[in-house]
Amino acid sequence: MAVPSFNRRTIVALLLAGAFIAILNQTLMITAIPPIMEEMGITANTGQWLTTVFMLVSGIMIPVSAFLLEKFTTRQLFITAMSIFAAGTLVAGIAPNFSILLVGRVIQSVGAGVMLPLMQTVFLMIFPVNKRGAAMGLIGLVISFAPAIGPALSGWVTEHYSWRVLFFIILPIALIDIIIAIFALKNVTELTNPKLDVVSIILSSFGFGGLLYGFTSAGNNGWFHIITIVSLLVGEIALIIFILRQLRLKHPMLEFRVFTYSIFPFAVIVGMIVFMGLIGVETLIPLYMQNMREFSAFEAGLALLPGALITGFMSPITGRIFDKIGAKKLAMVGLSIITVSSLAFTRLDTSTSLAFMTTMYGIRMFGLSMVMMPIATAGLNQLPKKLIPHGAAMDNTMRQVAASVGTAILVTVMTSSETAAAQTEIANPDIFGANVAFVVVAALSLVGLIISFFIKDSRPSEEELEQLYEEKMKQRG
Repeated sequence: MAVPSFNRRTIVALLLAGAFIAILNQTLMITAIPPIMEEMGITANTGQWLTTVFMLVSGIMIPVSAFLLEKFTTRQLFITAMSIFAAGTLVAGIAPNFSILLVGRVIQSVGAGVMLPLMQTVFLMIFPVNKRGAAMGLIGLVISFAPAIGPALSGWVTEHYSWRVLFFIILPIALIDIIIAIFALKNVTELTNPKLDVVSIILSSFGFGGLLYGFTSAGNNGWFHIITIVSLLVGEIALIIFILRQLRLKHPMLEFRVFTYSIFPFAVIVGMIVFMGLIGVETLIPLYMQNMREFSAFEAGLALLPGALITGFMSPITGRIFDKIGAKKLAMVGLSIITVSSLAFTRLDTSTSLAFMTTMYGIRMFGLSMVMMPIATAGLNQLPKKLIPHGAAMDNTMRQVAASVGTAILVTVMTSSETAAAQTEIANPDIFGANVAFVVVAALSLVGLIISFFIKDSRPSEEELEQLYEEKMKQRG
């Protein structure tokens, strides 16, 4: 759908600002948890819910976003999502106790979960195919930069001010975004007005929610804890029933047939591996620095900041390179850099410097900027316009699941390796555990590199995609 160029910049700015503060919130609480624990008299496990619940509810909302994008206009959906997010931010900022603070985080995440699929879908609608790389590069900037500055910003604010200031930094940005959107935002998505399938929403919530909570519980409580086992079991059963239901429905809430389009499944798997590594490494580095080396929370956040700046600078550039050469070469080079730099973290010891950590993380993020959005854009480019909301929702859902799975696996590998090392009297068993976890990160990156060889840069024309879509719909009956 054609959109006047003067509107396009406004739409891009609004969506980038909205998605930035929404994604920033994923990691904003990490270094703020200790002062909250002290003020509200809670344990570390309870405090961890401030981050867990945000990812959990966002993960449940993302699959629902495909339905919402076909039901409501861009303007309606953006203003509603941002208003819900702003309301949650206010509730969290003035929360008198932990329960109200947690409620605020839940409200925030309901709005935040819709923002990323909404932004991706709108960008693919308003930019022609030959400029999509540059547009999606801006999204790459937000996805990698926002969560990476969260710990540093959080560490600095909580060191100098109250943790509540974090919410009051974000609130005015959200309110300004809403006010501008009321006057400037136009609809760009195709509305098909699908019927609300309550059963699908319930199954989706239990399916994705169960898996996300189960994997998070595995990281905190262990894989054989009763909560972990029950959550994963409920999640798996609900998800299987949900998928079978979607394949039977004429207008599914989430279209799983996106996986039948060319390289889309390869793109999703590579995206999952890269995002798993991103969130995993952002968890491991602060754990190593704060718990094993006694660096401050601010220093741990600071070690991640240059990497975030590099990605922020590179994402629009790699987006433009993608428009010229495609995703395959970028992904292969990027994943090679990610793999080699991950290996550098497998030899941490008691004297590893802050400068080394910062430099190697920066190199890793340089590689990541070549992969994250180019690979997502290549996959979504294979879909007809009608399926782009479903493709964006699917890609983001899988990444959210991958982040939870990755964190759970890496924390488990680290703690079990630490236990084994302590029994065999290896020096510094906790650091040994972190090194083994980084070996897993490097191995996963290598798997991603191998899969990137199967990526193709060719894209069918819009007419061919529409024809293919019609054929698949006929087969569905």
